[in-house]
Amino acid sequence: MPCSFSAYVDEAGDEGFGKLRLPGTTGQSRWLGVGAVLVSDSNDRFMPLWRDEIVSLFPKKQNQRDIHFRYLNHHQRVAACNVLREKPLGICVIASNKETILDSEELEVFKRKQHLYNYLVRWLLERLTAACREKARLDGNGPANLFVTFSRRAGTDYQVMRNYFEFMRDGRELMKPVRSIDWNVFDPANIRVENHAVRAGLQIADVVTSATCAGLEPDEYGNVEPRYALSLKARYLKEHKRILNCGLTLIPPIGRSPLSKEQGAFIAELNK
Repeated sequence: MPCSFSAYVDEAGDEGFGKLRLPGTTGQSRWLGVGAVLVSDSNDRFMPLWRDEIVSLFPKKQNQRDIHFRYLNHHQRVAACNVLREKPLGICVIASNKETILDSEELEVFKRKQHLYNYLVRWLLERLTAACREKARLDGNGPANLFVTFSRRAGTDYQVMRNYFEFMRDGRELMKPVRSIDWNVFDPANIRVENHAVRAGLQIADVVTSATCAGLEPDEYGNVEPRYALSLKARYLKEHKRILNCGLTLIPPIGRSPLSKEQGAFIAELNK
């Protein structure tokens, strides 16, 4: 019998390259993160309960059923992450350091609409499908199936995304990737798109993705906040007991990504 999984996908940051934000200024994010919360089919039905458990901690928000990480204060963010760290879910985030693209040959490619986003989703699905396959194998179940739900983004053409993945699935790429999406686990037809407000899974994906990127994206004062992600440490996907390049993947990789002392310390602690 197939072992089914659901992944809910959201992003933190934006795709723009016009003016990357510096401390004390306005502009576009220096990082774009695309992340997912992964659950088994049997646990998917608990997502609304987990979301409601978070909301119950905030008396002024109890009439709401729509969590947005950016609207939570620091203490509420910590509380939300503390709830989720106890739940049977997996976290996977791909984070692109946009600063490194500015002087690269790929800049004009990634400035095209949706290119950087689709590229990060590809890396995300490579890791999610591998995790589903391995979990099904360890549990002695049949083949794994992955269903992916995206939080609806203005200006994103999801049929273009499906076409992109079908192109890869059919082996039409000129250069073969180092990793590959496991097409036995994921079918591009199994992409769904929902509004953030109607899916608890998407709200939880927003929390874990934004929590992760808070440790990388400097705020208006130039500071990063690693506490949220570190509280979720046990929930990140791992490969050979390591989170880096599995539960959290940096593009470019850590050796070639210019990181501040604080960002570096966050990555080291998360991967310890």
